[in-house]
Amino acid sequence: MRRGYTTGSCAAAAACGAAQALLSGGEKQPEEIRLMTPKGIEVRIPVENVEINPEENRAVCSVRKDSGDDPDVTNRAIVCAEVFLRKEAEPPVRIDGGEGVGRVTKPGLACKVGEAAINPVPRKMIQQEVRKVMKAFDCRGGLDVIISIPDGKRLAEKTFNPRLGIVGGISVLGTTGIVEPMSQQALIDTIKVEINVAKATGVSYLVLTPGNYGETFLKESRYMDALTYVKCSNFIGEALDAVREKEFAGVLLVGHIGKLIKVAAGMMNTHSRYGDRRMETLSAAAESVGGSRDLTGRLMKCVTTEDAIGVIKGLGPEFEARLWEKVTADIQSQMRGRTGDALWTETMIYSNQYGYLGESVGTEEFLRRAKKEKGE
Repeated sequence: MRRGYTTGSCAAAAACGAAQALLSGGEKQPEEIRLMTPKGIEVRIPVENVEINPEENRAVCSVRKDSGDDPDVTNRAIVCAEVFLRKEAEPPVRIDGGEGVGRVTKPGLACKVGEAAINPVPRKMIQQEVRKVMKAFDCRGGLDVIISIPDGKRLAEKTFNPRLGIVGGISVLGTTGIVEPMSQQALIDTIKVEINVAKATGVSYLVLTPGNYGETFLKESRYMDALTYVKCSNFIGEALDAVREKEFAGVLLVGHIGKLIKVAAGMMNTHSRYGDRRMETLSAAAESVGGSRDLTGRLMKCVTTEDAIGVIKGLGPEFEARLWEKVTADIQSQMRGRTGDALWTETMIYSNQYGYLGESVGTEEFLRRAKKEKGE
């Protein structure tokens, strides 16, 4: 699959092109920028447009993001760099964000609160490329670089930025300068960042939920106001590792029975490519709390866990309560096996059709402490 280049590489290339055009007085307007990325791979980034205004000591260069075969929401976005020449030589290069580049409003990110969301590696790349041009043209003053992404505000709505407290646009990212296609690591890193943000804002009791279903359940339930939650997709194990590493007091895993029954079986990545023991695990749990062989046979024939719950509902509330107590205990046991004794772990399960199903025994106390932490 074809690699691409990051928004950080685009920003550095655009800044390089604008600096060349400005310091050459318009004589040098590159059609392509050759850039050595931190990964040690050279990229050639075509220039979309260059504009120069000598009277204002200003030039603008734009390039187009190419994410290769990775389904990146910023693919084909225009990244611009506006460069101004000033008399003051110190600092040699100042970098800020303009239209479509987000501003940081919460601690715990790579950029400080109030700064443009241009991460450290892209900042370093921009500095390096611009200073090379300054040296080549014997620049005696300093340069101000403003990075903008005209469509950034709209694109940010499709990213984690609003949840991370980055407002007004997207982030300029990239630690290697290269986009690896279909990178799971990028999503895991984003989940870890969101966990870091929660910790930095003083949260001790965190909720993990695999995705949009969990978020909807939380918003519609009585628990929502007491929770700070992070969506962890299928990467439950990696998310638990990050929560333990950041030394939270406790974590509550909330999810659809179809996802979390896999955790009860020891699956810490719940994507279907890694296996599917939903009905086997649910049937074994049902048998262990008094279910008949006939019941387990019926459960094994169910296609979805929602179908299986319909079967279970027919056995009465007492049996159902025993079953969900067993399932949540198994999920909690697997969580403890991953995190050890240093972290308080609880879990809650629900169904799209039937709503709330059950929770581990300490969940109410967890919620009470979470509310107390928020002063409620």
